[in-house]
Amino acid sequence: MTAAPRILAVLGFLASTTLSALGAPVITSEEWQSYRDNFIGPEGRVIDKANGDISHSESQGYGLLLAVLAEDRAAFDLILEFTNSELRIREDGLAAWRWEPQASPHVTDSNNATDGDMLIAYAMIRAGEQWQDPALISAGTEMIRTVGRTMLVEADGMPAILPGEFGFLEEEADNVPVLNPSYWIFESFPLFTRVDPVIDWMAVSETGLELLSRAAETEAGIPSDWAQLVDGGIRPSPNVPAEFGYNGIRIPLYLMRAGQDPAYLEPFRRQFAERGLATVDVVENVQLDPIAEPGYQLITAAMECVSAGTPIPAELQRMEPTSYYAATLQLLMLDYLRREHTACLDAGGAT
Repeated sequence: MTAAPRILAVLGFLASTTLSALGAPVITSEEWQSYRDNFIGPEGRVIDKANGDISHSESQGYGLLLAVLAEDRAAFDLILEFTNSELRIREDGLAAWRWEPQASPHVTDSNNATDGDMLIAYAMIRAGEQWQDPALISAGTEMIRTVGRTMLVEADGMPAILPGEFGFLEEEADNVPVLNPSYWIFESFPLFTRVDPVIDWMAVSETGLELLSRAAETEAGIPSDWAQLVDGGIRPSPNVPAEFGYNGIRIPLYLMRAGQDPAYLEPFRRQFAERGLATVDVVENVQLDPIAEPGYQLITAAMECVSAGTPIPAELQRMEPTSYYAATLQLLMLDYLRREHTACLDAGGAT
């Protein structure tokens, strides 16, 4: 089979198995327009306003995925054009992670961030399914193949996601890689498996779940943002504070969107149900700074509803463009709830 028919066959299979389950977009036009107005520039740059107005591969990947979910092809193409021309300047085709508007050149760190690469590839493949565009599937597949060939590493005998090309392995004296648990975008692995069967992406997914299982056995029950797997256990990276922070907030979101066993949510629920959402010193099991933005709060409320049937307050069901990251997670969470747990929203009295 030549390349073009093979791509078309994959396209037809994915369209029949995935799009039929998704149905119509559930991110409203008003929500998506608010997100675009606040965080997407006219050139297709997704702007992290809380971080000096920079852009990064993560923001571009999230923007692409949200454009797919909102079924906005024009916005998707605009974001992808900026991503390809401004960030995908590395020889390996992955994305430089940091772009600063006031710097010259704008890319101030050409190291990649593997979660950003995965989000970009995932969004391109999803877009190819949705809009019957084999070229997007081909481009996304090539990108994720590069990730699989160059950004996976063995961690305590298991395949794991190296957060970037530099700085997470070669600087460790004991050669134990530093991992970021929030880089496991669980919903992406079945799709990656279909388009890139050479890599055992489901084994990579299982490593992420094992990481969370090991963290559940610690006093805090949740992992630090930067962690190491060693000798059957887990430990915080010694080079950074042992904190669960803004990176980790998205872990429960990813678990829920992928339909993982709700048991994996329990350590997060225990940590935040009584004391509220906050950053956590995972060694001392002490909460540090409260996290109050609605986009983040919706994730904890969603855990309570998915696991225990607790209604989600109406105020958390309205997208608030407080910051790029919080608004992004809120839209991804709302998309999931409206598809899979409408009773959580109906019970909350959303307007």
